[in-house]
Order: sequence, then structure tokens, then C-alpha cells
Amino acid sequence: MIKNAENAIKSLTSLGLALLALGIVVGLLSGGSIPFVGNIAGNIISLVGQLGNAGIVGLVAVGVILWLFRD
Repeated sequence: MIKNAENAIKSLTSLGLALLALGIVVGLLSGGSIPFVGNIAGNIISLVGQLGNAGIVGLVAVGVILWLFRD
């Protein structure tokens, strides 16, 4: 049962990352905010900037995010 839940979460995470990549590409090709997708590239740039300004807390947050998305 735990293995099934783990596989479902991994599948949903993979799907989410694929949709995020698609949104970034579409956003960059269209040159701005598009309906139902928004400004994904701008939001990611903002997130990276906020993490960079947070110092050690931002570094820990990046480590946690990378740990969550490891294979």
C-alpha cells in the first residue's frame, strides 16, 4: 500500500515537472503571460531571487527542494 502511494506521488511529480517545463517553453515562445499558464518564467526568476536574498535559509530551502525532487 505504501509502495502504491509512493509510485502515485512520483508519477504526479513527474507530470507536474513536465507541465512546468512545457509552461516555461510556451511562456518564453509567446513572450509573456498567457491564459491558464501565467508568467511561469517570471515567477521562477522571482523565486530564485528571493532564495538568493535569504542567505543561509535560502540555501537550506534549495537543499530541501533538491532532496524532494531527487530520483
